[in-house]
Amino acid sequence: MRDAYSNVTLRETLAIATRTASSNGTGVDRATNGSLFQDAMVVVHTGVITDGTHTIEVQESDDNTNFTAVATSELQGVEPAIVAADDNKLFVIGYKGQKRYLRAALTAAGTTSGGTLGAQVLLANPRVAPVVHA
Repeated sequence: MRDAYSNVTLRETLAIATRTASSNGTGVDRATNGSLFQDAMVVVHTGVITDGTHTIEVQESDDNTNFTAVATSELQGVEPAIVAADDNKLFVIGYKGQKRYLRAALTAAGTTSGGTLGAQVLLANPRVAPVVHA
C-alpha cells in the first residue's frame, strides 16, 4: 500500500504543556509494532510563548536509556531556539541517523511564565507495512 495512513505514524515525545523548566521527552521507538521505520523527523509546535528561550535538541539512543545529542551532520533543518516571537509555529527537524530511539529535549532559560509547546516524532517508510496505529 502506498498511502500515508499505511506508511506513516506520529508518536508524542514531549507532551504539550506550558513549560518553565527544562525537560526530556519520552523516547520513541523506530521499531514500534514491528514496522522498522527507516525515516524520522521531529515536529515541534508552539502555542503562546510568553517569555524565555526554549531550545530544542534532538537526541538518539540505542537502548532508550542513554541518550546523546544527534550530530548536526545527521540532522536536516535547524534545532530551534523558540522565543516570544514564535507563537503558534511549527518547526521540523529531519533525522538521518540510524539509532533506534529518538526524543526531543527542551532546555528552558529566562522563563517566568514560560511557553506552551510540544513535540512529536513522525515515523515513515516502514520495512513492514501497513503501519499499526495504536
